[in-house]
Amino acid sequence: MAENLRKHEPIVLLEDIHCRLRDKQVLRGVNLKVWEGEIVAVVGVSGIGKSTLLKIIAGLIPVQKGKIRVFGCELTKCSEEEINKIRQQMGFVFQGGALFDWMTVAENVAFPLRTRDSHLTENEIAERVRKLLDAVGMEGTENLLPEQLSGGMRKRVAIARALIAQPKLILYDEPTSGLDPVMSGVINDLIKQMRDRFGVTEVVVTHDLASAVRFADRIAMLHNGEVIAEAPPNEFLLLSNPVVQQFVKGEAKGPLTEFIDRI
Repeated sequence: MAENLRKHEPIVLLEDIHCRLRDKQVLRGVNLKVWEGEIVAVVGVSGIGKSTLLKIIAGLIPVQKGKIRVFGCELTKCSEEEINKIRQQMGFVFQGGALFDWMTVAENVAFPLRTRDSHLTENEIAERVRKLLDAVGMEGTENLLPEQLSGGMRKRVAIARALIAQPKLILYDEPTSGLDPVMSGVINDLIKQMRDRFGVTEVVVTHDLASAVRFADRIAMLHNGEVIAEAPPNEFLLLSNPVVQQFVKGEAKGPLTEFIDRI
């Protein structure tokens, strides 16, 4: 990532974020910055609050304390109308793809454009859908239904749908979950290719460290409600923090296991 990008305000800024869901304190002071054009992977064990963090960035979950700035706007002070405008600059790739079963691939990808006043003709929408399906390796699948697709194919269609409205920021929730190693590699490469081809900024939450190392510019680890470490992939693997090292090595015993037993 070019250093001159850091002279500007980050695309996403989280300061001292506290979030409680029902009777559980999920986040206890999260601090994170995401810069334009960067791919940031947020890693951690299952149930630690990674998906909650994504939903906070998207303005879908309120926080009890802290500052959330996205595209320079502080979400905690915005009206719902203002937040909706900010969301229009985002794409969201859900863990299971979240495709509509009754829609074809083309209809699923086009859906975000049809829910807003895009001023595009049907031919222009169809052409944009075709180009994006080609970009994610799904050309020729326009008329298929989700039930006719493999898990990896559904994930690729979901990525195309997230890109259709030309967002500045894409949020990925466990994009390789449930996929075999080969298809995980395809999705990992695709995440990086979409940044390079379309210039989007990407935040990816995942428990799959091998995937994060493959596509991320920076890895941040969420643990006990905080970001306890962050570094470029090669540096992250060598951090001395015992929680990070247990996560890196996949060891059965250590401070991370003790924490899991408590949640």
